Amino acid sequence: MRCALPLIFLATTCPAWEFTPGQPCLLNHEARGTEVALTYDPTAPLYTISITTDAPWPQAPVFSMRFDGPSGLMISTDRQTLSADRRTLTVTDRGFANVLDGLQFNDTATATSGTVAVRFSLSGAAQPVADFRLCRAEPGV
Repeated sequence: MRCALPLIFLATTCPAWEFTPGQPCLLNHEARGTEVALTYDPTAPLYTISITTDAPWPQAPVFSMRFDGPSGLMISTDRQTLSADRRTLTVTDRGFANVLDGLQFNDTATATSGTVAVRFSLSGAAQPVADFRLCRAEPGV
């Protein structure tokens, strides 16, 4: 039993990408003080990505994400918003193909706003992102 406890502890602290179907569909990841949350509301249709950190994001004119790996790319926008405490940066759009490609087909992502850069692993993201892409509106009754 003593040997199993360290394994249980390690299993609960391993970062994972998790897909949750619904209205909206959710894709979440948490590791080392950073939470990444994507939503997709197929009835709108509208996507969001929110990145929450322990420290506030700076006010900056541009937010960018660089995806490093086999299908590396860089995307940027000037339409980001910050929460009241500036710990959560959110981008909302009707199309997220580049974001989803970056998450699904690469190894790491670096989110940058002003002088702050937050890097996170994409290990284990491919299948949850593939599931997230299949999110569809449920037919009404």
